[in-house]
Amino acid sequence: MLPPDYWQTLRLTLALAASTTGILLVLSVPVAYALAYGRWRGRPLVEAVVSLPLVLPPTVIGYYLLLVFSDSTALGRFLINNLGWELNFSFPGILVGSLVYSLPFMVQPLQAGFQQLPRSLPEAAYTLGKSRLTTLWRVLLPNMRPALLNGVVLTFAHTLGEFGVVLLIGGNLPGRTRVASIAIYDEVQSLRYAEANAYALTLLALAFAILVALFWLVRKNAAHLSA
Repeated sequence: MLPPDYWQTLRLTLALAASTTGILLVLSVPVAYALAYGRWRGRPLVEAVVSLPLVLPPTVIGYYLLLVFSDSTALGRFLINNLGWELNFSFPGILVGSLVYSLPFMVQPLQAGFQQLPRSLPEAAYTLGKSRLTTLWRVLLPNMRPALLNGVVLTFAHTLGEFGVVLLIGGNLPGRTRVASIAIYDEVQSLRYAEANAYALTLLALAFAILVALFWLVRKNAAHLSA
């Protein structure tokens, strides 16, 4: 039996995962490029900040973002009073939390993809008079499709199952912040196991389908390159 708000919750979950993946793809390309090719002094610090969500409990990230977004901080008061952005317990708020928490799942595959490219590739483009932006867009990115695909799939799949960050920032508001992982917890707490199973099976099926698609596309791309 499907819960009454099943489709609404599923749409919100997919919207959060898709939005997080799309925004992080745009933001992570320049970050990964700078980390892969840069030799600046602050690089280890930036790499540590990017990787921090991998080792921190999601509740820690959610707690501090909850504080930052509240009116108890200067930034929170500025966002609320000047811009009208009340991020706590809203979809934009859980989106920001997801961007922070899923950042390494996009940046690290892209950084590895840049580092695996031959150094002669960008150097040849520069010799031909191509700018750095043109080289990135027309030369480097087309040659690292598996890394791009890996980053997109990992970020999307990871966001589908986010719990701690979303719960602390967004709570459990149907139609606004109630994603599938929160719904599972709520249904189990209420002893509605059939409803919880509907959400759990959906996430399991989505995650499995995403991974199958990833491995199939990577294998197809590898066969195409070797042909």
